[in-house]
Amino acid sequence: MKELIVNLHNHTTYSDGSGTHSFVLGQALDAGVDVLILTDHNVLVRGADKYVSKGGRRLLFIAAEEVHDQDRQPQKNHMLVIGARREVAQYAYSPQELINQASKAGGLTFLAHPNESSLPMFHEPDISWVDWDIDGFTGMEIWNHFSEFKDAARGLGRTLFYAFFPEYYPRSPRSETLARWDDLLSKGKKIVAVGGSDSHALHFRKSILRKIIFPYTLHFRSINTHLLLKEDLTYEVEHDRELILRALREGSAFVGYDLPASTRGFTFTAECEDQGGSMGETIQVANGATFRIHTPSPTHTRLIHNGKVIRTWDGIDQMVATGSEPGAYRVECTIDFHGIQRGWIFSNPIYIEKKDKYANFQ
Repeated sequence: MKELIVNLHNHTTYSDGSGTHSFVLGQALDAGVDVLILTDHNVLVRGADKYVSKGGRRLLFIAAEEVHDQDRQPQKNHMLVIGARREVAQYAYSPQELINQASKAGGLTFLAHPNESSLPMFHEPDISWVDWDIDGFTGMEIWNHFSEFKDAARGLGRTLFYAFFPEYYPRSPRSETLARWDDLLSKGKKIVAVGGSDSHALHFRKSILRKIIFPYTLHFRSINTHLLLKEDLTYEVEHDRELILRALREGSAFVGYDLPASTRGFTFTAECEDQGGSMGETIQVANGATFRIHTPSPTHTRLIHNGKVIRTWDGIDQMVATGSEPGAYRVECTIDFHGIQRGWIFSNPIYIEKKDKYANFQ
């Protein structure tokens, strides 16, 4: 499979970001991103999708949007709509109708920063997701780089420290978000996990202090969604755009924190008597499946089934385990960075279904 580094959930001067499209694309190319998905608030810049190149590298730019009901107070329920062929922000008043209309327009829907804190110093409210009486959405943003800063920045001292030394604050997705995801998975829902930057490159000014919180390149080197494609890119925009959307829809992906060390090369597969699969896929087993995990570096790894840890490893990069119960199996890895174990890799699930072992003899 071909692995692509996708950075999504970004803002430009079309909404509340500080960078133009051309500037942000250049920053993404410099950071080694393969696909950049810009999601300005309630605006879809149509006809902007394109390939850009620099220094022998190519990057596919996809314009999407982050939709929310601007009349709602307090602000809640932000949704990333990716791949829709038309504007759907007019349906933000109803999260379910927004999901339905985005789907009709060929779009994918991801709940943005489902859990987060307010940050009064920067006039940033808590914009968590609150309407859970919904169905049919593609997935959820389990790790949001900027939202985690809002969680960590408690008090002036910590806020300034993390603003100037941002590599110290990311720890992991919020436990509430992972628990919500696992609960949905255990109920048979196929919910795709993505990681987002939520980049704005905000210009902070307080007294004599001047600082960009945070530069686009920092976000682009941090929380990414790694996609695994079953076909090669053709570098034709429409064809490759559909490959990207299909992989996102199917959950052929993992979330990686690439700043401590590149997560490129991670694999998580399963095999049984007559079939195999990778992240986002479903395999039917009669007796059980063998899971194989490879990490780019030795790490602490957990295999999780329907929200419960069933196996752990420490300090190795090749792991094998078995499982026979139906449900969703996913992997979490942590890595030591600046003296703390931090989240590094969070896979999408492999789904196991039971089949009748005697079916072939009927």
